[in-house]
Order: sequence, then C-alpha cells, then structure tokens
Amino acid sequence: MDTTPLRDAHRALLEAAAAVARAGAGNPPPAGEWDAGQILAHVSLVDAVTVTAVVSAASGAVMTYDNRMAQDTWTLGRVSALAGGQAGLRERVRLHGEALCALVAPLSEAELDTPVPTLLLSHGQVQVDRPVPLRDLVTGLAESELPGHTKQLLALLP
Repeated sequence: MDTTPLRDAHRALLEAAAAVARAGAGNPPPAGEWDAGQILAHVSLVDAVTVTAVVSAASGAVMTYDNRMAQDTWTLGRVSALAGGQAGLRERVRLHGEALCALVAPLSEAELDTPVPTLLLSHGQVQVDRPVPLRDLVTGLAESELPGHTKQLLALLP
C-alpha cells in the first residue's frame, strides 16, 4: 500500500499543531470542540487503534475498531498528561504515524481487504457500525480524519 497520503496527512497535522503551539494562546475552540491538546490526544489514540488493527490483520487475529475511547474527555486528558503535554503528544503522533506507515506498507491485498468490525462515532452520533476493510480504515485516516483535525487546529490560530 502506498503510504504517501498517510505520511503527508500526518505531516500537515503536525505542522498545524506546531504552528498553534508557537502562537501560544490562540483562538479558543468553538463550544463543544476540542483544544489543541485534546485534538492531539485524540489523534494519538486513533493512530494507536489503527496500528492495533493493522498488526491484528497481519497476524491473523480478530479485532474490532472502536473510536469511543478516543473521544472520552477524561481519557484525552490522561493521554495528554502521560505524554507530557502538547510537545509530547506531537512526538507521539509523529512516531505513531511512522509506525503505522511502516506496518501497513508491506501488507498484502488480502490483508488490506480484511473486514474489521467497526464502530465510529462523531459528536455522539454513530457514523459507521459495520465491518470495514482495513484498507478503508487507513485511507479514511489519511483522507478524512487527519485533514479534519488539521483544519480544527488551524482554526485555533489567531
């Protein structure tokens, strides 16, 4: 699998996060939206779940893909604290992105087509509740999830 789009999406997100960090106190997030730290913690968790799905498919194990924990405010705060704040989160996201690209690149077509039982929520609303091919989870991360959070970060700039 060509991981260029995934690498590019991680790079753009990390550049936006670094710009927000350099700007200091920027725009507050709109009501109900996350601040930069929460966005980065969320991405870190989503990347970790995706790495787990990729490793499971490569090993023949069965797993589910569920993003609910990546939306839990307490969990986001805990991940941020464990990472040491935004700088640590940026490094974690960078490393998770590199690991994900390294793990997904050599997968066979059959592995990429592995159906993964998936539950995806956004703002408390179910977006997906069905098996999704692993390939689609990875491309969705590159094409939608990461660019969406990059836009959220950029909206925090003054």
